[in-house]
Amino acid sequence: MIASCDIVMALMRTEKSTQREPEGKYLFLVKTGANKVQVKNAVEELYKVKVRDVNTFVSAGKLKRVRHQLGRTADTKRAIVTLKKGEKIETGV
Repeated sequence: MIASCDIVMALMRTEKSTQREPEGKYLFLVKTGANKVQVKNAVEELYKVKVRDVNTFVSAGKLKRVRHQLGRTADTKRAIVTLKKGEKIETGV
């Protein structure tokens, strides 16, 4: 069993994600192997809220060049979590 803190790595605070908070939508950086059910259970356990919906997407890593060497940054998986009516995550900011 994977711990909840291993599945949800961070609550992402971007300008776009901050605009969606009044709608009850929060953006999380999650483990690439996690599915929607695992993300839902992890958010409910960590933040003590009720989750209505989870949408996930994978952002492909970018090509980077260091001198003559080509490389690629890691792929990241993000989840947009919609909370039930009246629920809120206290961000402490």
